[in-house]
Amino acid sequence: MKKKITAIILSAITAFSLTACHSAGSTGTSTAAVSKAETSEKPVTIKVGDNWSATHPMAAALDNVFKPMVEEKSNGSIKVELYHSGTLGNEGDLWDGVRNGTIEIAIVGTPMNQEYPTMLISDWPFLYRDLDHAKKVWTGSIAEDISKEFHEKFPTAYMLGWGPNSARTFTSNKPLTSVDDFKGQKFRMPSNPIHVGIAENLGASAQVIPLGELFSALETGVVDGQDNGMVTVISEAFYEVQKYIYETNHIISTLEIVASASFMDGLSENQQQIIRNAAKSSCETAWDEYIKSVDTDRQFLKDHGVTVTELTTEDKEKIIEQIKPLTDKLYSENPWAKDLTEKIKAVQ
Repeated sequence: MKKKITAIILSAITAFSLTACHSAGSTGTSTAAVSKAETSEKPVTIKVGDNWSATHPMAAALDNVFKPMVEEKSNGSIKVELYHSGTLGNEGDLWDGVRNGTIEIAIVGTPMNQEYPTMLISDWPFLYRDLDHAKKVWTGSIAEDISKEFHEKFPTAYMLGWGPNSARTFTSNKPLTSVDDFKGQKFRMPSNPIHVGIAENLGASAQVIPLGELFSALETGVVDGQDNGMVTVISEAFYEVQKYIYETNHIISTLEIVASASFMDGLSENQQQIIRNAAKSSCETAWDEYIKSVDTDRQFLKDHGVTVTELTTEDKEKIIEQIKPLTDKLYSENPWAKDLTEKIKAVQ
């Protein structure tokens, strides 16, 4: 009888304990569940590649925001390895690697614009009022909409964020201080019909050369000049082999953070969100740092003997008029362009 009473008491204690645990779980499972999820998440290593030196705002944001944020928020379940300056290949190699799943994440411009013409919007000439306007566009709803369309076009890749490349300027070893100076000069341009078209409409010739080979091409006179932002002129040391900068700001171009879908889909929802949040924060920081750097970069170049000519309103109108054959062609060939450019211009 005594044993039976003891068994009843033990059974009651067990039942109470289970009920108490269930009750506690219903009001405080978040910590326990997260802890269990974190400990069960498989450890992974991300290779992140770009074509920029560590001083470029986007590369710096990877170092100072993306890597520490991902590793801290994931409690070490995700390790980030950064490869700057084309260590994993040129822009085309990086894009192909992400699509094929051999590179987890890359920062690229628009090597996919021939397959997905909407990406031409990243290089549309004279589209923004200023850099703050561009930042609002590419950290807002327009960027989100295009990112969704991007994944529909390229199911093996995700677009995680839109950061700044730069407000592009022209540099040259030959005098370049007015619109008339473009005639007869040879410029390296990216493999992009907009960039090539601008050079040709201005009376210059265009030659496509990978960024990693550009310093040598400028130094040896294969081309007279090139177009990139002042931040890139500094980070790639082009100022050492160029004498003139014409601050045309003809394109405020972007750099995109793209990720392999097979890699992302293999992560837990928590890990995926950590990476997406870190990419977004990295882009916002890069925009802020780039905008702050422009005046400093201009002065740095002047201090290093480069003749910097800022674009006058009159010359800006001349350039817009001279490249009108290009912009007319872009609008006629891309039915989406009119609506999208109008949406962008309307962003306040």
